[in-house]
Amino acid sequence: MQIRSAHKEEQGTDMSRSAMTDLEKRSFYSFLGLYIISSFLFISLVGYWYYAAQKSALENETYYKLEHLADVKAGEIIISQMSGSELREVYVPKNIKLALIDMDNKVVEGTLVDPSIKLEPGYFEKDGYTILISDAPREHLNIKYVVVQSKMLSTQLVQLKKSVMNVLIAVFIFISLVAWMLSRFFMKPIRERVFQIERFINDITHELNTPISSLTMATDQALKRGECTPKTMNNISISTRQLYDIYRSLTYLNFNKKEEVSEVLNIDEVLQKSVEYYKPLAEIKRIEFDVDLEKTTCVIPESRITLLFGNIIGNAIKYSSPRSHIEISLKNRILTIKDEGIGIDPKKQKDIFKKFKRGTDYSGGFGVGLNIVKSICDEYGIKIELDSKPGVGTEFRLYL
Repeated sequence: MQIRSAHKEEQGTDMSRSAMTDLEKRSFYSFLGLYIISSFLFISLVGYWYYAAQKSALENETYYKLEHLADVKAGEIIISQMSGSELREVYVPKNIKLALIDMDNKVVEGTLVDPSIKLEPGYFEKDGYTILISDAPREHLNIKYVVVQSKMLSTQLVQLKKSVMNVLIAVFIFISLVAWMLSRFFMKPIRERVFQIERFINDITHELNTPISSLTMATDQALKRGECTPKTMNNISISTRQLYDIYRSLTYLNFNKKEEVSEVLNIDEVLQKSVEYYKPLAEIKRIEFDVDLEKTTCVIPESRITLLFGNIIGNAIKYSSPRSHIEISLKNRILTIKDEGIGIDPKKQKDIFKKFKRGTDYSGGFGVGLNIVKSICDEYGIKIELDSKPGVGTEFRLYL
């Protein structure tokens, strides 16, 4: 039943994490929209520059082609008159129309795409045609102008526009897909952190509910009876200690950068006080302490070492089986705390010192105790080791 319940809870957790909150959705779509819009503007600008450059190149190419054809035709006209031979035909591509204009501005060969055009030397566009009027014949054979007309440029520009648009659309689709994946990747750590914070808040609420409920019940009983029995006082004491432990952990998380004055401490005495402090909690589960301490001194703030001991001993009590033993040994500057509890899965052992990470959902907790322990150890150069086997127990070793 417990396994099935844990599996259902895990499934529920996965489902809750798969659905984004409103805040996450706003962040996701804001990032996605910003990425796509900025990419679209950049791609459009690059596309415009490319189109403008290609258009200029095509215009120059068309002009030189038309000018070359006009010069070749004019050259044949001049050669024909000077040699007295017949005017030879000049190869004219299918997409180009050529016309010869005599001194009376009449068409003597070919056709004009627009008879109303003004006949004077120049290069211009008219109704989709690029038109070059050349006076290169110099009135030989009574020919005043050679008119070369082509739709080649407009056709090429249409094809260029289509090609650029197709490439831009393809790139934009690709960029949108990349933006979607990057947005999901970008949101992943945020979603995980939001989930951890939400879970942390829920766990704190749950952790606070137990001692507060016990305090309320104990004080109600005391008020009804008009006196405090030893049992009631013990319940009040235990609940108060639980609240104080939570307060100390939260204070450290929020103000851990505050400098503490280090002092020479008898660690064995501080450790003995911590054991006595947690004995009432251990008695609830009929857990006994086996303590063996030798005199040891260390330079560290008392509040820090007390918080460190408290989190490890508190965890040992929380995850120990009823009527079990917790062994606490301090010898040769090595502190060993060993319980007979549920143990920690080997796959999760490397993560239990991370903030908001827990080795198990057994007996509550909000995943910051061992993170605080590791932070204090790192701050004061204390090496920490862990040995744990599921169903057997856990052992922490601190090299002071």
